[in-house]
Amino acid sequence: MIRRFLAILHARNIEFVRDRSTLGWNVILPVVLVFGLASVFSSPYRALFKVGVVTDLASLEDVADPFVQLRYVDFVKIDDLPAAITKVERHQLDMLLDLRGAAPHYWINDDSRNGYILEQLLASKPGSSAERQTVSGRAVRYIDWLVPGILGMNMMFSCLFGVGYVVVRYRKNGFLKRLRATPISALEFASAQIVSRMLLIMSITVAVFAGTNYFLNFRMEGSYTDLFLVAALGAFSMIALGFMVAARITSEELAGGLLNVASWPMMILSGVWFSLEGTSPFVQKLANIFPLTHMLNGARAIMLDGEGLSAIAPQLGWLLLMSGVFLGLGALSFRWQPD
Repeated sequence: MIRRFLAILHARNIEFVRDRSTLGWNVILPVVLVFGLASVFSSPYRALFKVGVVTDLASLEDVADPFVQLRYVDFVKIDDLPAAITKVERHQLDMLLDLRGAAPHYWINDDSRNGYILEQLLASKPGSSAERQTVSGRAVRYIDWLVPGILGMNMMFSCLFGVGYVVVRYRKNGFLKRLRATPISALEFASAQIVSRMLLIMSITVAVFAGTNYFLNFRMEGSYTDLFLVAALGAFSMIALGFMVAARITSEELAGGLLNVASWPMMILSGVWFSLEGTSPFVQKLANIFPLTHMLNGARAIMLDGEGLSAIAPQLGWLLLMSGVFLGLGALSFRWQPD
């Protein structure tokens, strides 16, 4: 059994390495995105004001305070005050304003230029009596927040199409039919495909992360081992999803369409490019059905917040559950050859 598994694993690895266009795409795309977006969003002249507001009212539209009505300032309703104060420390919020009670409070970071400007705007408001609170902390650059999303997106496409599309192609050209005549079982074939893709995508991701980190020095507050574990579990879950999609399909066109249906919502709603904070609760709950969402939330918690595995246990649990469901459904519906 081990020899058959290793033979399939070796054959799949050689096939991927010899496909120079796919290999180059998996290496070049994330590098170009990381350096390109780091250049675009690192400009010191980029004007962005984001203010968190704590209020007992249902919506910020109901707030009568004239400061909250300022144009060109992004006001976000805050429910978790301690977490929002941490965001002020990291320059993720330029100001935090608590309007509850008779005496409003506000927090700014003494090192934040945007916070200083917003404080002057608040002080210029007629009858302003808000109490000042200060925090300090090193800013989280946009590229520090973005790099897990870029690498996660690259992993997603490679995992889904690298397994799903390939299995459909094998079935269509009769390769699976010939394999069925050998002693190889469906479990051995599926395991070899999954392990092969895991080895390749994790090797590429680690190399890209290490290479770009050498020049850009990403913020890393937690453990690299924990980060690797989250990435590996996320990759495994998305590979299992790709295998489930391809379990019975014989049309490459249909497989490509279904894989795009799975990948594009993840790229938009899983927080690859922007945070979903401030969006509707429905959208935030919808994003939780995607494995990429939990992988990125876990990775950012480790990199930016210094969290350990116990703190991201919910994300790990969801990834394990999704992996089991996807693999189970794929195994139950798998077929070697077209009907």
